[in-house]
Amino acid sequence: MSELPAGVERRAFDGAERLATRGEPVYGEPTDGEWRAWNPNRSKLGAMLELGMEAGLEGGETVLYLGAASGTTVSHVADFAGPTYAVEFAARPVRDLLETAESRDRLFPLLKDARKPETYAHVVESDVDVIVQDVATRGQARVALENRRFLADDGRLLLAVKARSEDVTREPSAVFEDVREELSAGYEIVETQGLEEYHADHLGIVARPR
Repeated sequence: MSELPAGVERRAFDGAERLATRGEPVYGEPTDGEWRAWNPNRSKLGAMLELGMEAGLEGGETVLYLGAASGTTVSHVADFAGPTYAVEFAARPVRDLLETAESRDRLFPLLKDARKPETYAHVVESDVDVIVQDVATRGQARVALENRRFLADDGRLLLAVKARSEDVTREPSAVFEDVREELSAGYEIVETQGLEEYHADHLGIVARPR
């Protein structure tokens, strides 16, 4: 079991031990004082941490989060990380994301398309420590490769691959293999693990830039 980053703890909620961060609640999650439970069933990164994947997070990192949606996971990230750039292309969830950011001065929502990093390159600082990617689109490996430009040489990619977003007609295992192969053009894969316990047809990938 890998160590949790500073600012993430296992705490008891309703008699069950769960991951938790300190911050304002966002999606109706249980709270205990300033701590709020991090639900791995609603968060791919939460699932990766719950399953003990070697995410390489220590706390305080600069993060580029691709596919932030309404802020369920990125709110937890901003609770323990440093500057957190949250990219989401759909206007409706960004309205919720902006509300989430009101109580988090390290969270910077960006209404942008993760497939077009040139549109936010003037905002996101170079040499970020971590890219977290959770996008529901075809070409998920290509998105990771296009955004590699922002990642520090010793940085990490934490990618949740959605097989059904790539191709609903193919076996997830075949989709995952294709994604891993394409990623190898710019990343060295450190670890992979299926997230089925929490998310069907998803693969968690930890990688570092080549």
